Amino acid sequence: MNTLRRSLTWVQGTALTIGAVLGCGILILPSVAANTAGPASLAAWLLMSLAAFPIVGTLSALVQKVPSAGGITAYAELAFQKKAGAVSGWIMLGSVPIGVPIIALTGAQYITSVTGAGAGAVTLIAAAMLALSLFLHLRGLQLSAGIGTLIICLIILLLAAAVAVSLPHVTSGSFHPFLPHGWHAAGSAAVMIFFSFVGWEMITPLAEEFKHPKRDIPISLFAAAACVGLLYTLTAYVTVGTHAYGDEKGIASLNLLMANGTGRTGVYITACLALFITFSTVHANIAGFSRMVYAMSREGHIPKYFDRLHQKNRTPVRVLTTLGAIFFTVLLIQWVFQLNPEVLLKGPSAAFIASYVITMAAGLKLLRRFGIGWWSALASLGLCIGIYSFSGWAFCYPILLGLAGLFYNRRK
Repeated sequence: MNTLRRSLTWVQGTALTIGAVLGCGILILPSVAANTAGPASLAAWLLMSLAAFPIVGTLSALVQKVPSAGGITAYAELAFQKKAGAVSGWIMLGSVPIGVPIIALTGAQYITSVTGAGAGAVTLIAAAMLALSLFLHLRGLQLSAGIGTLIICLIILLLAAAVAVSLPHVTSGSFHPFLPHGWHAAGSAAVMIFFSFVGWEMITPLAEEFKHPKRDIPISLFAAAACVGLLYTLTAYVTVGTHAYGDEKGIASLNLLMANGTGRTGVYITACLALFITFSTVHANIAGFSRMVYAMSREGHIPKYFDRLHQKNRTPVRVLTTLGAIFFTVLLIQWVFQLNPEVLLKGPSAAFIASYVITMAAGLKLLRRFGIGWWSALASLGLCIGIYSFSGWAFCYPILLGLAGLFYNRRK
């Protein structure tokens, strides 16, 4: 039987969604955004936290209508035509395989920066995180999701501790002047912050593995959106309120926040937090992406080779093993050539946003006109198009991927 195993609950779904969204950005972006816009960066964090809900609302409505492992590719295919599903899927093929190992490297660099470990440890830590995640996914999503839930609980606990020990050090003077660099700087900060709210779509390809997908996935999405928005905003608030940013303080704001109440011990707590956050992000993205690729193969958008499931664990074994080979190739290239991770992430980031544009357009076509889901899709579409216009040279990257998908499906 070539079907996925239904084992997930809304609790595990919420943890996986938080893990997909709450990425390495929380380690550095509060201080980077504050450097850019000063206290006004808080307004940008709040705006992006609120903007996540229309996106979540659209995905929630779509997954109830189409609970498929294809996720966003299935929505595009149903709304437009089969070729649209292929285009959407091929755009995503250029995101996770490159983006996930870079995320692992970013987290590993943060860990080594606060612990003083050597440069060679960065690649080893990243490789270990990727290997562990792939192994757990090969064993089955129930085990994988259970461990992911435990890690998310630890992350929330540690972030809450960082906020709690910093609150007594917040001063009102830190919020004045509120707009030291003007509203344009606040807008620039919002563009950077948007990438900390990407990843909601990674829960949708798991629809065929939820016990009650039409009920539990919307609960998972909205609960995760509330939790992530609260954590981001509180962390940004204490970063600004304690003035844990500025050129002389670097960008490791969480390290400074922990040091407020725990001293040197905070360095090692922050390293553990960075490890947990990076692993959870990697883990959740692999979960959703591997199921999406499996569904693409099942639908014929990519070679049928990838639609094989593990006989016992019912996991997409060929997708996961191929991902492993790609991940470690990316790590090897990065280790040899020492490329700039920020440059490498621009393409995958643009691919994520382009996939959101297609998904929200599909929502306008599929959802009841002028209903809550339809209005959410309309608002999200405008936001995503606006953000996509700032992607620079990476603007062309998803277009090329989409054309490759059209070419492959035309040859069939």
